[in-house]
Amino acid sequence: MGVQTLQLDEQLYNYMRSVSLNEAEVLTQLRQETAKHPMGNMQIAPEQGQFIALLVQLMQAQKTLDIGVFTGYSALVVALALPPTGKVVACDVSEEYTKIARHWWNQAGVANKIELHIAPAEDTLKQLLATDGANTFDFALIDADKSNYDTYYELALQLIRPGGLIAVDNVLWSGRVADPQVQDNRTNKIRAFNQKLYQDARVAISLVPIGDGLTLAWKRPDIVFN
Repeated sequence: MGVQTLQLDEQLYNYMRSVSLNEAEVLTQLRQETAKHPMGNMQIAPEQGQFIALLVQLMQAQKTLDIGVFTGYSALVVALALPPTGKVVACDVSEEYTKIARHWWNQAGVANKIELHIAPAEDTLKQLLATDGANTFDFALIDADKSNYDTYYELALQLIRPGGLIAVDNVLWSGRVADPQVQDNRTNKIRAFNQKLYQDARVAISLVPIGDGLTLAWKRPDIVFN
């Protein structure tokens, strides 16, 4: 038993992975390639990916959003978890990074499940509202530019069905959100966003201390959205 979340040192972290992480070989290969990239620290942790995949499976999701693709790990882990008829709509602005993603999606045999939009995510999400309509997605992962988290969240909240789930990455921001001496724009944006979700009656939330912090926001089915 414990009244506080256990702190993971390297030994315990490695043990946790050894008894829980079942990562497909294609995911391992993608993660290893991304680790060599100059921006490789943007990659989500594999145990976080496995957790997201489990949520998608538990929800029996069919249609999901991946807002912020980078080299494609999160989109791939969700696509592998979806049924054959499932779809990931992925949003990113980088042809360079997503070229790596496309390669590994093809290697995994799930490229047909992933619809990639190279455009500002805000534009793509607004277009989806016009074409697919509100309440038509089951799950969304937000892991893009932090200054626009609030915009992505509001649009995802319209797109997600009642009872659907939004997952937001990097909400603990390497601990900087808890340090009052850190006052840069991105950190303050994340602080404000975290506070907003905490007070948002439209959702029920849980901030899970996995990876760099993952907030789960469940869209309440009993709330009327204007």
